[in-house]
Amino acid sequence: MGAASAGIQPPGESCMASIVTLTLSPALDSATSIARLCPDAKLRCSEPRYAPGGGGINVARAIHQLGGSALALFPAGGPTGLHLAELLAAEGVPCQALPIDAWTRECLNVVEQASAQQYRFVLPGARLSETEQAQLLAALADLPELDYLVISGSLPAGLAADFIPRLLQTAEQRGARCILDSSGEVLRQALDIGGLFLIKPNLNELRTLAGEDIGEPDQLLRVARGLVDAGQCTAVLVSLGPQGALLTSRELSERITAPTVKKLSTVGAGDSLVGAVTLKLAQGASLSEAARYGVAAGSAAIMTAGSELCRRADTERLFAWLQARAAAGARD
Repeated sequence: MGAASAGIQPPGESCMASIVTLTLSPALDSATSIARLCPDAKLRCSEPRYAPGGGGINVARAIHQLGGSALALFPAGGPTGLHLAELLAAEGVPCQALPIDAWTRECLNVVEQASAQQYRFVLPGARLSETEQAQLLAALADLPELDYLVISGSLPAGLAADFIPRLLQTAEQRGARCILDSSGEVLRQALDIGGLFLIKPNLNELRTLAGEDIGEPDQLLRVARGLVDAGQCTAVLVSLGPQGALLTSRELSERITAPTVKKLSTVGAGDSLVGAVTLKLAQGASLSEAARYGVAAGSAAIMTAGSELCRRADTERLFAWLQARAAAGARD
């Protein structure tokens, strides 16, 4: 696909282990604004802005923003797929796009100027044929390096019932640590298979998974720790929005309070968190340190407008505050 396959680039100096992100439903995100949203009338929009979209792609972009490097692996088709890969290449994000017949979806974000409300129109992901699914797994198996695999985002319709098991088996055969940021059936299926290194549900996703209303801190810890004790994953990092996150594994449980920041937009906060956690782990940091860096990056993303991800300077400053707070707590 020409520019749609930028190939594999070596990680930056700050990234000691290789990171690959997988996005099964990538998107070309377009954004515009209108004076007022109303039916039937012709709505005159501002000049559109385009950006790469999709969970794993945004995780790779966040890692790049933070000075690391990750290979973004994704299916891409049609002019929208080509445009998506070109945007990633322009940002300097290494990518490998696998050609597919269906066009990559385009999603639309519209801001109504009169109310400052944002409307997000999310289209379904492009379907992957059985042959394209097999090619995606083969591409993953053929990567020269794979230490961390981040699977993030929604799934397209029509995936084979055994696709997720085969995906996790491929990662296990490569000795990769799998980090999953998804929800619904894919999260449940992956946990049933077991062997995940880290999952990052938000509170609502954990409630749905557990089938119960989680309202108390002890209840939250019990549900998260139960997944670890059952051998379904090594660690759980529950994102709690402005309340921060809960990290739990067999060895520890830690509530990380998010720093207070000026909120401009929550878009991209979760992807920034996952990217920062993965980067720190790849650099050899502990789970606790990586989780604090993730909370710092998620908070930094909230400080940016629109769909912009975390900025490195903001992330490092907030991380230093969280590190100092953790050190003070350890001395008390």
